[in-house]
Amino acid sequence: MNDQKPGFLAQLKRNESGLALVEFALSLPILTMLSVGFIELGRYVNAHTRVSQIALSVADNTGRVVQSIDITDVDAAMIGARIAGESIDFAENGRVILSMIEWNGMKNAKKLGQQITWQRCFGAKNVVSSYGLEGAGKNNRNYEDGFGPADNKISASEDKGVMFVEVVYDYQPIFPVGDSMVNALAGRTVRATAAYPVRERSNNALTNGFNLASNDVRQRACNVYGAT
Repeated sequence: MNDQKPGFLAQLKRNESGLALVEFALSLPILTMLSVGFIELGRYVNAHTRVSQIALSVADNTGRVVQSIDITDVDAAMIGARIAGESIDFAENGRVILSMIEWNGMKNAKKLGQQITWQRCFGAKNVVSSYGLEGAGKNNRNYEDGFGPADNKISASEDKGVMFVEVVYDYQPIFPVGDSMVNALAGRTVRATAAYPVRERSNNALTNGFNLASNDVRQRACNVYGAT
């Protein structure tokens, strides 16, 4: 009777006790990269939502101010935008552009001329309005078809202005890795616009009731770029 034990190589060949561990080790990098990609995609979708919310909030809050609107009212709305965007580092990588749209006094049978009476901004991203700067349309009919995106233009009436907001943000990934999905999202620009009619305000001129200096950050001038 031959009771010789199998040799070491023969035993190793038949031993499958570590197979699952080896398979897991081989698949781990792929699973990790997929997880990173899906996490970043979820954050990107959330950033889109947050940017839209910021645009709506600024337009709504400034449109609700009654009687007259002060620089400090605008500043409060911009502070709200900064707080709302903290989770996506919006202040450092984004820009809010708030425009007061009003009738410029020109009209024909069907259309009213539009103008940007004043404009205020917040955020460190160096970008200007895609639709016009302060004073645009004052002496012409360039905006008589409305203001804003071509497929969604808005217009002020003869007695009611409109608060129009543009928000621009460069997406910032949290994983500094070379995943193709992460690379595709890094620095991608997210844009949103929102508009609300002025509710109960007949005078839309921007006042400075607290006599803020012209270089005070609370002026929210559009030639100033910063995250505060």
